[in-house]
Amino acid sequence: MNINASLIGQTIVISAVVIGLVSYYLGRRKTETPVLAGLLGFVLGIIPFVGIIYLVVLMFKRDIATVEAAESVESSKG
Repeated sequence: MNINASLIGQTIVISAVVIGLVSYYLGRRKTETPVLAGLLGFVLGIIPFVGIIYLVVLMFKRDIATVEAAESVESSKG
């Protein structure tokens, strides 16, 4: 069975892009710097196993409190 270097390269690039996009999406909710989270996800996505570990860590991180959520909590208290 032949394995092309171009096939491996395409798989790595697609993996990096997908992990980068998912990292950006998660970074919008869970960090204050979603662009940095997406960029780090793209770089770590070059090695798919490491990128998946990064996504799992990012998924389990708590959401950041937004201004709108804080205002709604304050207004409900009275």
